[in-house]
Amino acid sequence: MKLGEKILYDHTNDKVVIQKTHDVTPEMHRAQMLREAGAGQNGEHRLVGTIPLNLIAEWCKEAGVKWNDTQARQDVVKRKILSGDFDKFRVWKGTY
Repeated sequence: MKLGEKILYDHTNDKVVIQKTHDVTPEMHRAQMLREAGAGQNGEHRLVGTIPLNLIAEWCKEAGVKWNDTQARQDVVKRKILSGDFDKFRVWKGTY
């Protein structure tokens, strides 16, 4: 959930900087509720996690991947979600 946005001007680099603030607590709570309910953990298709789009966009930006490159975006998300750093967004704890 987006909390705020500030537009700043960097005089040293002569650039406009947009600083966005997000709260990811609702997504972490949703993943916890889905885990406790056992949703998405049966059958052939598994619900790996619930990740906010702004976080995926940030990961892609860090990796230098364009948003419309779906295969590369999937690889970035898979690498990040399996790293263990973002376990609170995981619903199913297995590997894929």
